[in-house]
Amino acid sequence: MSEAAAVQLKVLTSLTAIAAADWDACANPDSQIYNPFLRHAFLLALEESGSAVSETGWLGQHLVLEDADAKVQAVMPLYLKNHSQGEYIFDYGWADAFHRAGGNYYPKLLSAVPFTPAGGRRLLVRDGPNAAGYETSLLAGSLTLLDKLQSSSLHFNFLPEESWDALGRQGFLQRTDQQFHWMNDGYLSFDAFLEALASRKRKNLRKERAKALENGIEVEWLTGDALTEEHWDAFFHFYMDTGHRKYGTPYLTRSFFSMISASMPDDVLLIMAKRNGQYIAGALNFIGGDTLFGRNWGCIEDHPFLHFELCYYQAIDFAIERGLKRVEAGAQGTHKLARGYVPHRTYSAHYIAHEGLREAVGNYLESERQYVDNDIAVLSNHTPFKKNQAEGQDNDQTG
Repeated sequence: MSEAAAVQLKVLTSLTAIAAADWDACANPDSQIYNPFLRHAFLLALEESGSAVSETGWLGQHLVLEDADAKVQAVMPLYLKNHSQGEYIFDYGWADAFHRAGGNYYPKLLSAVPFTPAGGRRLLVRDGPNAAGYETSLLAGSLTLLDKLQSSSLHFNFLPEESWDALGRQGFLQRTDQQFHWMNDGYLSFDAFLEALASRKRKNLRKERAKALENGIEVEWLTGDALTEEHWDAFFHFYMDTGHRKYGTPYLTRSFFSMISASMPDDVLLIMAKRNGQYIAGALNFIGGDTLFGRNWGCIEDHPFLHFELCYYQAIDFAIERGLKRVEAGAQGTHKLARGYVPHRTYSAHYIAHEGLREAVGNYLESERQYVDNDIAVLSNHTPFKKNQAEGQDNDQTG
């Protein structure tokens, strides 16, 4: 019997049913591409805090593949969903069209990290000679589960490009979008980064940074043991206030922040602004192997450019200090372009069971991909970099 045949696939509704070491050996086998969002600790915190659970429309259907010796060889974060909230890859139009045609788009299956528009692997396989076979078995198992649950579709959001290509070859519909990332071109300081910008843009950034810290505002970087419940109380206040004003009900509960602070503090960077001894704003980031991931922001006082300072410029400072290759500043936001964050494609793959809906969505995605390509081409001509530097940046728009 082959290795691929001698496997057992399990479906877990809770991550408490698998040891963290077994999950993490599959999720992060390479420290250079270490992704904190794929950690057992992060996903478990979403579950145990009540942020991503069945009551909020995220029913765990995580796949675990064991070999003949009952050793975990592959895992997949997977959720059965009855809505499309908290995904950042928008398929509301697909759901509405299918509903008007008499179909049921929900429930659907989604392999992604809840509330987290950050790229990463989804078919998580332990290193070894049989890795490719285990990956094939894992994908086959997810499609079998789709049939069993009578779901309309299976979605993989924010994939690496190579995974997107592989799923496309297996018949998945391919979708692209864009985000804005800052790329570290070996800068030794923020001033060195500024020297790569055109003169007028460089002056604008310096003015914004100076303006942001007027009125006696101080900035702190907090990570590891420096994080306290006082910090999380303040940040959660910012998060809730901003979330209610912009999005409605925020997704993350207060206990989520305490849980990640306890279980993965060295992966967390909290950038906080203080004025007159009181915290007034903050930005939450996560530290990967070569990437700083910007996630949530909030404030209780309005100061010009403070958002840019905490979310973009301080993130660049930290990335340079740590020798990180990039900063991913989250979804959307063409305003990031003027701050040195350049457009990059994001990738998702979609299997739709209904033939008619699959054909319609496929036609739409073909034109959407062309639109994304054109938009990136236009935006790449308007970066703040000097002309020769901008050309170098443009060579990496597909990462």
